[in-house]
Amino acid sequence: MDTELCVSVGYWTKLDDGRIECGLCPRFCKMRAGQRGLCFVRRAGADGEGMELTGYGRSTGFCVDPIEKKPLNHFLPGSSALSFGTAGCNLACAFCQNWDISKSRETARLSAQAAPETIARAAERLGCASVAYTYNDPVIFMEYALDVAEACRARGVKNVAVTAGFVCEEPRKRLFAGMDAANVDLKAFTERFYTKRCAGALGPVLDTLKYLVHETDVWTEITTLLIPGENDSDDEIEALTQWVGRELRRDVPLHFTAFHPDYHMLETAPTPPATLQRARSIAIKNGLQHVYVGNVRDPAREATLCANCGARCIGRDRYEITEYRLDSAGRCLACGARMAGVFAEKPGAWGSRRLPVDIERYAA
Repeated sequence: MDTELCVSVGYWTKLDDGRIECGLCPRFCKMRAGQRGLCFVRRAGADGEGMELTGYGRSTGFCVDPIEKKPLNHFLPGSSALSFGTAGCNLACAFCQNWDISKSRETARLSAQAAPETIARAAERLGCASVAYTYNDPVIFMEYALDVAEACRARGVKNVAVTAGFVCEEPRKRLFAGMDAANVDLKAFTERFYTKRCAGALGPVLDTLKYLVHETDVWTEITTLLIPGENDSDDEIEALTQWVGRELRRDVPLHFTAFHPDYHMLETAPTPPATLQRARSIAIKNGLQHVYVGNVRDPAREATLCANCGARCIGRDRYEITEYRLDSAGRCLACGARMAGVFAEKPGAWGSRRLPVDIERYAA
């Protein structure tokens, strides 16, 4: 390992037996000197003191995406986001849709060296409204993500965390202090699913959602990937959507997205569109105001409707904005009600393009 790519990080405790316990996420990995945690990128120092983030500045997957792909439907609609991730992840989801990146055990695989200022410069020159920390989870490379976020804010570029929300209380505060928006992947609504399919826990994710919605100004949306026979029952969707309305707010957008067979769940069938439609109907019945379907083409259920009068304020066809009826303050043109979210004076016009980026071209 190139030691120049490692930085010392906090959130650790030295145990009586000499091991280092990581306090970043609720997994609390306990490591001997030089040993890595499950996330792969954080390890105990070689001298048995402290923790290191390995691969600092090693990133992968750089491309410009529509913000709707994160998915965020109420945060600068139509704008573009420079997206990237790193190796590793602090969950072990059997259905991971980005497993080639998140499960990578080589920080140099598919990766390039990218200093924080390089990423911010690239986002600005490419006309991106935001940088999205995605593909794995910015929780595990928090210190790097925050350095990038600081460089972006200096250039007027927003920051978006695409995260599973599996993080401890103090690092949670630090991470989201650097973010402007977040999409939290609420993978299911049972501890059984999190234990069996993710090697994680539901409780800390719910705590993250409550913290974001009630204690920060970070614009927050939720995504749940519905997997046939795993987390798609009426009872579970009832419980999930009732919780969102009761413990968060009814205007927090919720995205139900379709599973496709991947990684260790190749034998599981894809999600039928009818399942997404049923889940959306349950959520609306329970009072949620902005409920979307994803990973399928369904313009009627991808549109943003005014919670006050029901008018279609934003029309979508997958990642394309087809209609936009909000004023410069984000108010419905039909009735004047304020739409929940973050809106620019005009919608973006990026469309559905995906533009791969050679990040090293933007190095100083």
